[in-house]
Amino acid sequence: MPAQDVDVVVVGMGPGGEHVASRLARAGLTVVGVEARLLGGECPYYACVPTKMMVRAAETLAEARRVDGLAGSAETRPDFGPVAARIRREATDDWDDEVAVRRFADAGGRFVRGRGRITAPGEATVTTSDGEQVFRARRAIVLNPGTEPSAPPVAGLAEVPYWTNRDAVAAERPPESLLVLGAGPVGCEFAQVFARFGSRVTVLEVKPRLVAAEEPEASRILTEVFRAEGVDVRTGVKVRRFDHDGAGGGFTATLESGEELKAQRLLVAAGRRTDLAALGVGVLGVDDQAATLAVDERMRLAPGVWAVGDVTGRGAFTHVSMYQARIAAADILGEGGHGKDGDGEVADYRAVPRVTFTDPEIGSVGLTEAAARERGLTVRTGQTDLSTSARGWIHRSGHPGLVKVVEDAERGVLVGATVVGPYGGEVLGALAVAVHGEVPTSRLRRMMFAYPTFHRAIESAVDDLASS
Repeated sequence: MPAQDVDVVVVGMGPGGEHVASRLARAGLTVVGVEARLLGGECPYYACVPTKMMVRAAETLAEARRVDGLAGSAETRPDFGPVAARIRREATDDWDDEVAVRRFADAGGRFVRGRGRITAPGEATVTTSDGEQVFRARRAIVLNPGTEPSAPPVAGLAEVPYWTNRDAVAAERPPESLLVLGAGPVGCEFAQVFARFGSRVTVLEVKPRLVAAEEPEASRILTEVFRAEGVDVRTGVKVRRFDHDGAGGGFTATLESGEELKAQRLLVAAGRRTDLAALGVGVLGVDDQAATLAVDERMRLAPGVWAVGDVTGRGAFTHVSMYQARIAAADILGEGGHGKDGDGEVADYRAVPRVTFTDPEIGSVGLTEAAARERGLTVRTGQTDLSTSARGWIHRSGHPGLVKVVEDAERGVLVGATVVGPYGGEVLGALAVAVHGEVPTSRLRRMMFAYPTFHRAIESAVDDLASS
């Protein structure tokens, strides 16, 4: 087929890609959106939305089990059926993206299902089920390829039928037993959900603690909660090999120590990756063997090419992708703004928020204490135990947690904060504003915090800075 001239080609229609493509199409540009899987990406079908439905259901079970001693007595009978049905009906339309495709078309875009790659400067080729289509982009190519689940090079792992997050989300019932390889946010969320629905869960993590990217205090609290709920937490362990009994006997993980652990299912949540070579960025002079794409503050990768989302290495979060998409779309359209040089918005990552939706939630923004010290900052920290706050005392059960703040002592501003506890992600909002706005800690000390709330604990954590 002859090459087709368009204004913009967006390769990868996850949340960021869809946002860029729709914004540019509504602005009157001819936009082609390319996606090999489901339009909308991981978030609505395999990640943020369905997994939080699972988390919500599991939290309801846990809360019901706290009735004893607070409001009489209650008996729970876990049933995963309503959860699986809700995921299919309300979140994913049974993993059908017809509604999303129609939404993009209504915005004025054209959707092509296939695998896109850059084949020359200003040119993208899409491999579809019917062959190849070539598009010449007059204005821009935007890359939003997302990531795929990856697995560590453990002997036998490639030969066994393990689950990824996509399989776990689609489960119709919890497994009798589950091995979780990886204790980042994804692994920990699934571990707790399935444990609360009756699975015997073992978490295997090579690093010395759960959610190792977070503050050590957060890891400690989560580990204590997991063990209290019956989750077998194994940190600092290496797996020598995995085996699977094809007759239905399940999985066996053999540790370096020689110990064997068995389970009906194995969930691998040990990272994600993008194949940059398959994306064709090598023709732009970009290193296609790198882990991520190095874009500038306006998401520019090369002349006429922008990239947004996980592939930029700024955090595998929907909110980062959407934030970057806004900046890229404005730059492509040449819209003015209030950037540092007066020519459009530029990216500012000093206050990137993140939330691990375990119970308790772990909400963080900016730098951890260790990361701040690695940057050579003069660091002071302050923290308070959430369970001793007024709201924690009122809750009585199901409230372990803390607020920790990290200050650049030379400038007198917060550069990071962590909230562990009920609604941790919501309490984080006030701290995210403080970090982003570089609000002086002296001013935070003079704030008035509502009583009795969990966020009032911020006051105690900031006060504690003075004694560190």
